[in-house]
Amino acid sequence: MKHSVAEQQRSCLYLEVCSHEEPHLPMHTSIVLFLLSYCETKSFKVFLVRSDSRNKSCSESLKAQFPGSLSGSELLTPEHLPRLVRSCRLPASVDESGRLCRAGLAVVLRNIITRTIEADPCRNDVQALLGFKKTCLKACAEVSKWTRLCELGIPSAVEEHLLNPTNQAQQLPPAILTLEQRLAEPVKVHNDDKIRRQKLQEQRRMEENSQEKPPELDSSQVSEGLELRAALAKLAVDSVPAGATRENSEIRKVKTTDLPELEHVFAEGLYFTLTDVVLLPCIHHYLCSIQAHAADTLHHLPRLLRWYSRVQEVPGVLRGAKDCGLLLSQVQVPSSSPPRVSQQKHPDDLQPAEENQEATPDCHFVGGPRPTMTKLKENGIEAVFSPHPRPAWTLPWESLPAAINPTEALATLCKICGGSVLSGCAANAGTGNLVKVIILIENKEESLVRAQRRSTELGLKNIGFLQANLDYFTASFQIGVALHACGIATDMVLEHCIQAGAAFVISPCCYGFIQNAVKFTFPKRSVHLFVPQEHMILCRFADQTAVQLPAERRLIGKHCMGLVDLDRAWAAETHGYSVQVMTMEPESCSPKNNMLVGRGIPGPYPH
Repeated sequence: MKHSVAEQQRSCLYLEVCSHEEPHLPMHTSIVLFLLSYCETKSFKVFLVRSDSRNKSCSESLKAQFPGSLSGSELLTPEHLPRLVRSCRLPASVDESGRLCRAGLAVVLRNIITRTIEADPCRNDVQALLGFKKTCLKACAEVSKWTRLCELGIPSAVEEHLLNPTNQAQQLPPAILTLEQRLAEPVKVHNDDKIRRQKLQEQRRMEENSQEKPPELDSSQVSEGLELRAALAKLAVDSVPAGATRENSEIRKVKTTDLPELEHVFAEGLYFTLTDVVLLPCIHHYLCSIQAHAADTLHHLPRLLRWYSRVQEVPGVLRGAKDCGLLLSQVQVPSSSPPRVSQQKHPDDLQPAEENQEATPDCHFVGGPRPTMTKLKENGIEAVFSPHPRPAWTLPWESLPAAINPTEALATLCKICGGSVLSGCAANAGTGNLVKVIILIENKEESLVRAQRRSTELGLKNIGFLQANLDYFTASFQIGVALHACGIATDMVLEHCIQAGAAFVISPCCYGFIQNAVKFTFPKRSVHLFVPQEHMILCRFADQTAVQLPAERRLIGKHCMGLVDLDRAWAAETHGYSVQVMTMEPESCSPKNNMLVGRGIPGPYPH
């Protein structure tokens, strides 16, 4: 697809439109449009991508749903998308160079915020959306249950409900129920001690004046007012309420453990963040549907209703919502008794991953890895490394650019490629190029920007850059490569290669970060031989391969690395792969020098 010169000077944003029957905007598209309206950004040229290229009659009705500030947006069909955008699921954005694409809801939303701040550094309200340490929704959905709930679970649940609202009205979607439960949990925020002491002071002042208190006013309502004031003050001055007074000495002496807990004002605690932006369009459509079809079930969502009301008090929310077609209102709860509704537990609840690992009563290991290693050896299992397929020729590194010389670039390359997939379409082209197209996938924007700069310095033209979670990359490919993929990033790459039927060369890293997550449990194939706690011990000691450690400890660490990767290899072999675990040469190139090399059967081995 070709854009005009003016369009090429702006980032392009591609959003999905459903146009099969009645044209409508999917939930992810509505969320992105709401953030664009809230930020009032002009940094993007927006394209809506019709799912049905034959239905052209919906164009005008779809354009009527555009935010007023995006009246110049255009409609496209999938075949007119840039190659990088066609390789991933929408939403997606492409920078001015056309070589750096960002895909996935959370990644695109964070990019919109970044571009808005770059254009107007005074937008503190937009910068606050990223939360403390700017990590809001930064963790990928494959690892973070909270990101998965907000980015995938709730939008999908609402869309499913809206397809058949009458039949599903009497059953709370598990994702909605999980959010309602999350809003009931105590809040922990950075430096919350001061606000908690103010809350205690207000509660005691209220108790002293209880004889003057109206009977309908209770302590929770008073303390809630303090938290809401703190939350709204954060949006304006990044501090606690200006009118707050210093606590008296009696309050200051109270132990932190004895202070009252803070209640949720917004989705992640006291402050309005990107998570609330994601949830608002979803919850708005869900509550409107429930009010129309089964209003009595609203009795089961008191905290969600309270959140919905509070969000509307945030400056700019009502304006932004109106501009993108969301007519927010106060939901009326019937006074009748609530009916019984089905409330099944959400399969992806928000308990930490380690809490999902039930202790096994018969596990017997003491401290280190030796008991597990001995048990495996008695069962005929040891870490055996295949020989490295070392070629007889070597490259003339001295005559090549320094940026690709391993002695100069290995440390930088690790930073660039860590936790990423380098996926290529192998082709024996007549020009002698082995790889026709390479796409470098990484979740960290700073790593991709650095990689893009280095590829420009080297004059490489066949590399595309994609900032996305692996689940959003949908293109076919022949070879997947990951250098020092940290923790379960190795397993994410391995799974994606298996799903694509691609060969893989993976260098694992950071074994100590391996833990059960949304999509993975460990061990993968050796659970009948050793329990999860023993696998965790092996992972912990697999990281002890640093050169400054004693030789014996490094040897044990290498053995543990081999056992962990052997379990991964067995898992891949159940999908018809031939997998080898081998050591890089020279072995001294890195303390994490294991490689998993696999190819599907049948099929030629990738050269």
